[in-house]
Amino acid sequence: MTARDGLKKAAEILAESEKIALACHVGPDGDALGSMLGFGIAASNAGKTVVASFGAPFTMPDNLSFLPSDLLINPRNFPEAPGTMVVFDAGSPDRLGELAANAKEAGTLVVLDHHVTNDGFGDIAVIDPTAAATGELVVDLLEILAWPITPDIANCLHTALVTDTGRFLYSNTSPRTHEYAAKLVAAGASPEEIGRHVYDEAPFGYLHAAGAALARAELDPELSVVSTILTYEDLAAAGIDWGDVDNLINTVRLAREADVAVLAKLHADGRVKVSLRSRGLTDVGSLAAEFGGGGHRLASGFNFEGDPEKAIESVLERVEANR
Repeated sequence: MTARDGLKKAAEILAESEKIALACHVGPDGDALGSMLGFGIAASNAGKTVVASFGAPFTMPDNLSFLPSDLLINPRNFPEAPGTMVVFDAGSPDRLGELAANAKEAGTLVVLDHHVTNDGFGDIAVIDPTAAATGELVVDLLEILAWPITPDIANCLHTALVTDTGRFLYSNTSPRTHEYAAKLVAAGASPEEIGRHVYDEAPFGYLHAAGAALARAELDPELSVVSTILTYEDLAAAGIDWGDVDNLINTVRLAREADVAVLAKLHADGRVKVSLRSRGLTDVGSLAAEFGGGGHRLASGFNFEGDPEKAIESVLERVEANR
C-alpha cells in the first residue's frame, strides 16, 4: 500500500470517527508536537472530540510552548481503549512510552510517520521515508479530508517542517518540502514567530550552561567526532531546565573538523541521554538504533545505561567500526 493509499484509507476512518485520541513520541520535538497539534485542531474544528498527549515526562518543551496546547491532557487521563487513535512521528510502539498500552487497545490505530526505521505498526500505517517531516503527511491528510488549514494549524505544521529540516538546511529538504512550506505560509503560518521561539530565544542561564559544556568539548580528529557532556549540576548552577538547552547540540556541531557531534546529557536520576548530529558521512540514525534509540540519518538520539564518558566512548567505538 502506497502512502497515498494509506492516507485515503485513514481519511475514511477519521471522517467517520466522532472521538479521536492523538499521541506522539516521548520527549516530543517540533515535528511530533506540530503534526499532532495541527491535526488535532483541524479535527476539533471539524466537530470531532479530540484529546492529545505524549508519554512521561509530560512536559512541553519551552521552545515549543508557543504552540496551541488546549487539546493536551496528562497521559494518565488518556482513554484506555480509544475507538480511533492516531500516532504521529513514532518509529515504533515503544517510542510512545506508557501510551503504547493504549495504542495496543485502540479500536483502529492509524500511524503517520517518516522514519526509515519504522517497519510499520498499527491498523493503518502510513510510512513515507521520502517525507522531510511527518507534518508533510498531515498536510496531505487534511487536504484529502477537506478540513481547512487555519493560521493556528499552519503554524503548527510549519513548525514541524522547520524543525525536522533544520530551517530547511538539512539534506532531507526537497522541492516538495518548500511547496508544503509555501502552502502553510499562504494559510497564515508565521516563519518569523516560529524562528524566534524555536531558535532565537533562550534564558540567560543558557549561556552559562552552554559555556560549561563547550569548555569540556573534545575532538577526535581521526574519527572526525566532536563530543561533550552536560550535567544536571550545570543546569542547576545556571538556573535552567533541560528544555532550555535543546539547541545546544547545534552549537556543538559547528566544529568544521567534525562530521559527527555528540552531546551526552547526565540527568539527576543517573539517566544519560545522548544527542547525535552528522554532516552527512555518518548515518547517526542507524548508529542510535544500535543503542535502542532512533531518529534520522543526520539527527538522532538514544538513552544510555552508564556514565556519560562511557556513552561517548561507545559512540566513538561504533563510528570507528562502521568506517
